[in-house]
Amino acid sequence: MSTPAITQDAAVAPLPVHKRRWFRIARNVVLGIVATLFLIWLVLYITKGRFLKHPFESITTKLVGRPVKVQGDFQLYFAPLQIKFYAEGLSVANPQWATKPNLFQAQKVDTRIAPLSLIFGKRRLYWLDLTGGAIDLEWNAAHTTNTWTFADTGGKPFEIPRIDRATVAGTTVRYIDPQMRLATDLAIDTVTALDKTIGKAVGLRGTGRIRDTPFRVVAQLLSPDATVNRGENKLTLRAWAANNVIDVAGTLPSATDVEDVQLRTRAQGRNLAELLAIIGVVLPNTRGYDLRAEMVKDGPEYRFTHLAGRFGNSDLAGRLTVTNGERLRLDSVLATRSLDIVDAAPFIGYNPDIVATKGAMAAAAATGAGPTRIMPDAALPVAELQRFDAGLKWTIGDIKSKNVPVSNVDLTLSLDHGKLALSPLTFAMARGNVASDIVFDTRARPAADSYDIRLSPTPMGRLLAGYGVDESGTSGTIKGRIQLAGRGDTIHDSLASATGRIAFVMPSGSFWTRNVQLSELDIGTFIQKMFEHKLKEPVQINCGLIGFTVRDGIAAADPILIDTQKNVILGRGGFSFKNESLDMAFRADGKKFSIFSGQSPVGLNGYFAKPGIDVISPELVGRAGAGIGLGVVASPLAAILAFVDIGDAKSAQCGPVLAGAHAAAMRTKGGKPRDDVGNGTTSKTESGKESPAVKQKQKKKFLGIF
Repeated sequence: MSTPAITQDAAVAPLPVHKRRWFRIARNVVLGIVATLFLIWLVLYITKGRFLKHPFESITTKLVGRPVKVQGDFQLYFAPLQIKFYAEGLSVANPQWATKPNLFQAQKVDTRIAPLSLIFGKRRLYWLDLTGGAIDLEWNAAHTTNTWTFADTGGKPFEIPRIDRATVAGTTVRYIDPQMRLATDLAIDTVTALDKTIGKAVGLRGTGRIRDTPFRVVAQLLSPDATVNRGENKLTLRAWAANNVIDVAGTLPSATDVEDVQLRTRAQGRNLAELLAIIGVVLPNTRGYDLRAEMVKDGPEYRFTHLAGRFGNSDLAGRLTVTNGERLRLDSVLATRSLDIVDAAPFIGYNPDIVATKGAMAAAAATGAGPTRIMPDAALPVAELQRFDAGLKWTIGDIKSKNVPVSNVDLTLSLDHGKLALSPLTFAMARGNVASDIVFDTRARPAADSYDIRLSPTPMGRLLAGYGVDESGTSGTIKGRIQLAGRGDTIHDSLASATGRIAFVMPSGSFWTRNVQLSELDIGTFIQKMFEHKLKEPVQINCGLIGFTVRDGIAAADPILIDTQKNVILGRGGFSFKNESLDMAFRADGKKFSIFSGQSPVGLNGYFAKPGIDVISPELVGRAGAGIGLGVVASPLAAILAFVDIGDAKSAQCGPVLAGAHAAAMRTKGGKPRDDVGNGTTSKTESGKESPAVKQKQKKKFLGIF
């Protein structure tokens, strides 16, 4: 039995009535939408959308929270599938606090926009023609908002859209940062970008002022992509300011984005102090410098890493961070392998160029110091030191010096609201170590200054070798401490008003005979050893103290007492920090009988810069006169008696000496108070006459020869 055939019409069952109705409705809606869109497109295309000018101004004003206006012709339509936007005299207002009325304005803006980019993903412009543009970028005084983030409406920062082709002509950019006290006006050279390539570099040039320093700048954006396409934008920039040249180079993610971007920087100039003074940072003057570093801006921080270069004849490496917050702050860790002593001169107030060419006295005079003075009189920049804070850790391997070998310098510096502390400052000197804490507190007026300098046991031979003295045969050491406190805004003023104590102690050790005998003027022993070929025989130092008490800038011997194997060396007088004068006398009393001993003080006078030695003292002239008289009256043998030292010097008790005690605590080896050292005063009374104790001692020695 055969099955009947099924026809094609019977195989396709018709849709139910209700479904056909919904299909027709959907079709009609789609057709209506398409027709509506086509009608809108047609109307916009025919009218160029000029009737949308006022709605555009109203809607965008509400979106950005600032007035948006179009002064001239306006067009907004599909051409045919791209959105064409054309506006003449377009402007976007600034917040009321800004110094200029508009964030952006242009004579003409003509662009094509990808429609779907307005809804999905990043906004994209197929091409842009911008003529006569002016962009004003400003921070407010509190540095909490700027003109381009639309923070007053809670909006997001403005982002430059992706642009495939662009022509930019006659456009300027103005940038102001009150916190940095920076203002600049830049002109952008004509930009022609086609198919994501640039026919030539994008050039910027202009002038500005940072704080009180004018500058000029030239920059270029070198890119394989469109400059404003947020592609790879290679930046090169050079700025000139205050005799400095600054170069910046690197790759930006966009033409205006420098945040968290590593940039290569180089700075060159005649004085590093001039460079940092641009941002209000005080630094001692330097000679010419050339430094390179990698810079990254991270919010308020500017980090300079891999810093390397030179200043003067010295090298420098490390890192530096500049924080532009409520208070400007510098933090740095630096290292120098070799520091030229001339390059260190600025740290105490000298101009290094003057030191190098004319010497320390000329450099001191340049600071305002009087004649024959070497202490600088340059005032601390009090106001500037109170405007920023700083922290520094600096290590120096070696200081190139002709006289004193200094190495392994370790400096920690802090500056906090005007209080400058070098604490600790340590270094090695002639196989000894110096540790110091120095504070200049400019919050007090005048500044409250303190010096605490400690010298660990140091070989005297090595120390004196730098001054041309052979260290062979010398095993003696010296240690000491300087503790002074004064008031003043210059090093000179602070020391001229200082009060405190200076003491250098010499434990037992040997010293070259020739040097000791010359200082003692013991002619008889010197000649004797010369004929015996024992000139280099060491002389034993039992103990010694060179101590001064300082009151109001005047240092008085308290005491100077050196006990050697055969002599006791005494000193009296002192020096002044006020005028840097010296008025001291040294004499040696023999412990044993000696012929041809001068037995008279050796004077040290003059000034710090020009010290003088007076070996022909009145006492020696008196002895010579007495000797001549005796020779005439009696015989030549009697004349020799005037130069005989009977050797009655009392050995010192070394305990008080090694303790650095004051003169009043000094004792003879037998424990009796010494009457041959002062008590914190000079050897002369206020009337200028010798003190009774000294006068009695001289009388005793003179009469003792008979």
